[in-house]
Amino acid sequence: MSSQDRQELDARAREGETVVPGGTGGKSLEAQEHLAEGRSRGGQTRREQLGTEGYQEMGSKGGQTRKEQIGTEGYQEMGKKGGLSTMEQSGGERAEQEGIDIDESKYRTRSQPN
Repeated sequence: MSSQDRQELDARAREGETVVPGGTGGKSLEAQEHLAEGRSRGGQTRREQLGTEGYQEMGSKGGQTRKEQIGTEGYQEMGKKGGLSTMEQSGGERAEQEGIDIDESKYRTRSQPN
């Protein structure tokens, strides 16, 4: 990547745009690169600790817990949005662009009975 390309990406990052996948929250190109690297490394470390099978099971349990929190209908609505996401656009951006209705109120955490 040329110096000019990096300067352009850095300027966009300083305006609040995410220019590096996984770099969400970084206020500069360099910060976004470091965030993305750290997040990736964290997942790799945990997978090494648990092994591939254990890591997959952990993800499955997390999904099941979220489904219990928001209900089947909310979980399906959330999946619909996630399925629309691409490398260039979030699911919400793409749904808005294509006029697909996503009811986010369906995936708010339900109050649990006492």
